[in-house]
Amino acid sequence: MAEMAGFLTDEQRKTMSTVFQGRSPLTEAATLAKPVANHIHKSNGSSGETKGLSVGHGLEPKRERRSHSGKNGRPKKAGNGGKGTWGALLDHNQRIYVDRNDPNYDSEEEPYKLVAAPLAQSLEEYKEKIQSLVEEYFSTGDVSGTAMDLQNLGSPQYHHYFVKKLISIALDRHDREKEMSAILLSALYADVVQPDQLAKGFSKLLESVDDLALDIPDAVDILAVFLARAVVDDILSPAFLYKSLNVLPEGSQGISVIHRAERTYLAAPHHAELVERKWGGSTQITVAEVQAKVVALLKEYVDSGDKAEACRCIRELNMPFFHHEVVKRALILAMEQITAEVKIWELLQECSEEGLITSSQMAKGFSRLLEQADDLTLDIPHAKDMLESLTIRAKKEGWVSTPYTRALSLTPEVVGHAQETRTLKQKARTIIQEFFLSGDIGEVVRSLQDLGAPDFLATFLKILVTLAMDRKNREKEMTSVLISALYAEVIPVEDIAKAFTLLLYSVEDTALDIPDAANELAKFLARAVVDDILAPFYLDGINEQLEQGSMGREIVHMVQSALSARHASERILRCWGSSGTGQAVEDAKENIQLLLEEYYAGGELAEACQCIRDLDMPFFHHEIVKKALIMAMEKQNNHILSLLAECAKEGLITTSQMVKGFTRVIDSLDDLSLDIPDASNKMNMYVEEAKAAGWLSPSFSMSAISNNGTQGRKSP
Repeated sequence: MAEMAGFLTDEQRKTMSTVFQGRSPLTEAATLAKPVANHIHKSNGSSGETKGLSVGHGLEPKRERRSHSGKNGRPKKAGNGGKGTWGALLDHNQRIYVDRNDPNYDSEEEPYKLVAAPLAQSLEEYKEKIQSLVEEYFSTGDVSGTAMDLQNLGSPQYHHYFVKKLISIALDRHDREKEMSAILLSALYADVVQPDQLAKGFSKLLESVDDLALDIPDAVDILAVFLARAVVDDILSPAFLYKSLNVLPEGSQGISVIHRAERTYLAAPHHAELVERKWGGSTQITVAEVQAKVVALLKEYVDSGDKAEACRCIRELNMPFFHHEVVKRALILAMEQITAEVKIWELLQECSEEGLITSSQMAKGFSRLLEQADDLTLDIPHAKDMLESLTIRAKKEGWVSTPYTRALSLTPEVVGHAQETRTLKQKARTIIQEFFLSGDIGEVVRSLQDLGAPDFLATFLKILVTLAMDRKNREKEMTSVLISALYAEVIPVEDIAKAFTLLLYSVEDTALDIPDAANELAKFLARAVVDDILAPFYLDGINEQLEQGSMGREIVHMVQSALSARHASERILRCWGSSGTGQAVEDAKENIQLLLEEYYAGGELAEACQCIRDLDMPFFHHEIVKKALIMAMEKQNNHILSLLAECAKEGLITTSQMVKGFTRVIDSLDDLSLDIPDASNKMNMYVEEAKAAGWLSPSFSMSAISNNGTQGRKSP
């Protein structure tokens, strides 16, 4: 009996099988209770008495013992639970109980799966993937696929390394790969690679150009082309060049790269075409050509109404990074031609639904148009109302994030003023175009006087400088000479200062059409200071008004740095050569000084007057007056003043030029007094003599000019 204690009978196995099959053991309790009990009693090895044998064996059944307390004697929960118990031997409901406080707890036993959070990609992993991505792009030339792969790669905080790696590899490749790299950067700009990451990538390249030059001898020149190309393509601000100059250590070849980009490529005539065609790629196209193609395809679409053809033409441009220009031009066309509004809107919807124009490019097109709303109103009086309506519709389409809410009610007076301003602007452009062709300063003076609009003079100068920025060096030099000629005699210094202030405020918009606008405006501003048109303290005053980090403020800092350099005046005066009038202003000053010294040494009066005529610069005669007065003070001899008397008598030097010369000397009396202690007394004497001789008007007052100069210094 003892040998069988460790085994189960057939009936017991049947019971266990029934439990595992989900059948309740209670249903067969009557059948199984006796055999199991019989086996248990036998296996206990008790006394020879047989206790509780089954009825089937003919033995007396065991008497049932029940409690007489009236309580149910069955175990709680059928013996499966209760305080201090482990539950049933077998759980027929197949439930799994997992206690996380159990020392043997295993998370794999949980009824759910734990999902691990994605780990941040390391820079080393990113570098490995970028290498193959760039090589694949050079093999396939698939811009869209590369943009998608880079976006799927994630880690936008490392995109600056992609920019650096792309250009570093292209430096040692053929022109084809260099051109492909420039196109890819333009396509990725803003949509995939953020502007700050792009700028950071170029900064890293400038810092490492010394190492690159060890393996690639012409790395400086090639990187300069990449830098200039980024500026021309409007993906890198010109101000980046000047910021980088202040950061790079002295002696770094990165400085050479920036100087090469500025002087060799960005400062050259037609620099945009030169840079864009540097590597001879067949896909290269200038901004002006793209704009012309966009206008042509939109006009053709309005005439035909063929959306499929218009979308095909947009795809053929193959410039997805420039699609904001399509949006901008389309909206302008819709405002100019009321009948075209429905067709234009349908085209934009089609481009948006097909994904041809991305939401970022759509928003960029609207934002550029919103920034030019004031100028648009001059040509399209109802532009702001229409633009507000279009932007609200774009908001509903999900193209822009913030609707245009600045409504403007245009009264008849406002409309009339806008039309008058538009007419004056058109006349101003005509005057400037004729001046660039003829170089006749006198004609410009007469034309401005005929306009009879003194409040328009600051705007005239703004248009003049803006048009000159996009011309050759000849026109830029002519513009600086014209400003000097108009100073004080035709245009007050307050209007000149106002014009430059307006240019600094709007330079970001100007840079969208003229990539090198910041550099050119800095030269114009520095030239105005060197030519004694604007006082240096004007720069400090306007710098406080400009926003921190703005391009205008960067230009002011750049001008201040340029003016503080050695021989700054000579370099600035010759920044565009001397093609404006055939005579550079600096050369004219030197000739005037020689002329006066020769006359003082015993020269003839008639010969001196003839030399003044030969200068052929009547607008610059105030410089003769100024230098003659200063020489008379320094030499302690009034003989030189006889030349001024003769010039005034012959009408060689006009009264306005005479007044301008005296005024400039009076403005500089504080500095002159350091070398000539009695300069103020002598100047007062010269003024009285000139008034008595008729050179100056009797109303001319030296004290009034001094007071005005003091007020101007306090509030530039």
